[in-house]
Amino acid sequence: MPIFMDRHDLAGVSAADIAAAHLKDLNIQDQYGVRFLTYWFDDHRGTAFCLMDAPDAETAQCVHREAHGFIASEVVEVALSAVEAFLGRIQDPVGSGTGSRDMDSGHRAVLFTDIVGSTEMTSRLGDLMSAELIRAHDALVRGCLARRSGRVVKHTGDGIMAVFSTTPFAVDCAIDIQRAFQRYNRDNGEPIHVRIGLDCGEPVEDSNDFFGTTVQLAARLCAVADSDQILFSDRILQEYGSVNVAVEGNHFRLKGFAEPVLAYRCEWLN
Repeated sequence: MPIFMDRHDLAGVSAADIAAAHLKDLNIQDQYGVRFLTYWFDDHRGTAFCLMDAPDAETAQCVHREAHGFIASEVVEVALSAVEAFLGRIQDPVGSGTGSRDMDSGHRAVLFTDIVGSTEMTSRLGDLMSAELIRAHDALVRGCLARRSGRVVKHTGDGIMAVFSTTPFAVDCAIDIQRAFQRYNRDNGEPIHVRIGLDCGEPVEDSNDFFGTTVQLAARLCAVADSDQILFSDRILQEYGSVNVAVEGNHFRLKGFAEPVLAYRCEWLN
């Protein structure tokens, strides 16, 4: 079957909306003999692009029409050899107000997200659907990072590691992420629950990655956080300010740390 690329002009639609719509496409694509290969979303321009294997353009449109109603403004047949060149013009949103110069400061806040129950999710839903839920997670998290000037360091398989030049942006982003998933889960039958850990300090940067105690503590706090919970270190609280967020402190025994570590649970629902 031919390969088609379509374009959707969707001003005001969020990355979460697009991720949810893509899952709906996958749920009914077999009825039409269509196979959606991937999609991209440009948050700044409000445009989405889908790449699909379909009998014809109208059949691809029928899937969109029935699944969610987001009809493409343009559908074109593409040669596989041209797809890579086409994709080179589609870029992820760039965080506003920050650049490489802003990130040159040695002090950073480090944030980890982790999808709760990802192994069970893969076993229950299968590789394809679990991969799409991870894509939905990534879209939501990246959107929040862009709005708070966060920088993705790497994907951890079932989560994301990010850094910020300022601690308040990191905490506010963590709250944004949990609230975004709360909204997403209201409208989707397959919810995504995440845990988040944060610490700040002066991690070592090498080859576009970060290392050191700050990174390790943020990762360990993420690992012990409960579902839908944000845990951050005492250093984060000191820099962010306890008056700005309701917290509950506790000591945690963490792998790799000899003494119990004081950390705080952020009451983001307040």
